[in-house]
Amino acid sequence: MTFLPNPRELPTAPSLRWGLLGPGGIAASFVDAAHRHSQQRFVNVASGSSPERATAFAQAHGVTRSSDTYEQVLADPEVDAVYIATTHDSHARLALLAIAAGKHVMVEKPLTTTRADAQKVVDAARAAGVFAMEAMWTRYLPQSDVLRQLLERGDIGEVRLVTADFGFPSQYDPASRLWAPGQAGGALLDAGVYPVSFVSSVLGAPSAVHTVGTLAPTGVDEQASVTLAYEKAQGVAFTSLRTASPTRASVIGTQGRIDIDGPFLAPSGIGVTMGAGFPASAQTAHWSGALGPQGSAALSYEADAMARYIGDGLTESPIHTMDEVVSVVGILEEARQQLGAV
Repeated sequence: MTFLPNPRELPTAPSLRWGLLGPGGIAASFVDAAHRHSQQRFVNVASGSSPERATAFAQAHGVTRSSDTYEQVLADPEVDAVYIATTHDSHARLALLAIAAGKHVMVEKPLTTTRADAQKVVDAARAAGVFAMEAMWTRYLPQSDVLRQLLERGDIGEVRLVTADFGFPSQYDPASRLWAPGQAGGALLDAGVYPVSFVSSVLGAPSAVHTVGTLAPTGVDEQASVTLAYEKAQGVAFTSLRTASPTRASVIGTQGRIDIDGPFLAPSGIGVTMGAGFPASAQTAHWSGALGPQGSAALSYEADAMARYIGDGLTESPIHTMDEVVSVVGILEEARQQLGAV
């Protein structure tokens, strides 16, 4: 039976001074995780709706100060890097502003809502020589490094199928960002980016995309199954705003399979099943991800990863390149078009 590796040890990340654009729920989780579990420090925050909201956020989450506008945060000489945590529809505009200001930038997923906008952000960052990264925290969790090592070793043989799902029930509200086309609502952009990105992390860019699903009354996609085609493999990603799915992921090969415990997108464990006659004569092993920050506290991993890469002189993540990010955004865009989503 194969033995399961442990996550590789990483050097201590240098401390960056961060600015925050968009003091919402995910921003609160990210800032708290960074402050409690890393040396990253947030020194400035601004809200697009009101200075008072930014001030209240700074006081509640230990941010050094607040500003009246996004532009003031970007002009702050004490800000090394910017975390953009606004709604999807503003990601591209704010990322380009941050890059133009010479700031390293992390943008919440999805990077943008269209492939063309994603490419604009990537081109601008490369031209400016600043670091740019999509905040796909799953890539930096311990179990993701265990998975990478297993695939690098070829333990399960040739990969033939990768599956992942993420669905959750959301109360239908046409004014909510999840259901509003004007705020880039829909299941694919909000939740579907996770399973599609997981498939991409194993198989890369597909040769074709095939999508089935349903639309909400507002015209956004409320549920979708996306099949990604490769020369010898397939990827299947499911997402929904109507139902809770197991939130698991599997990589199935010619000699065995790897199963990521649910929820696969947060800290979890990994099971490996080996044997030509599995499951009847299967041998199994399991690695537990119980150590380290759990739940949203594990957002600290991606904060430290970005700081580490910047300290090494890189301009993008080597395990989640910007070319791959553009590809995933393109998959999501094509899937929405195939459904006729607004």
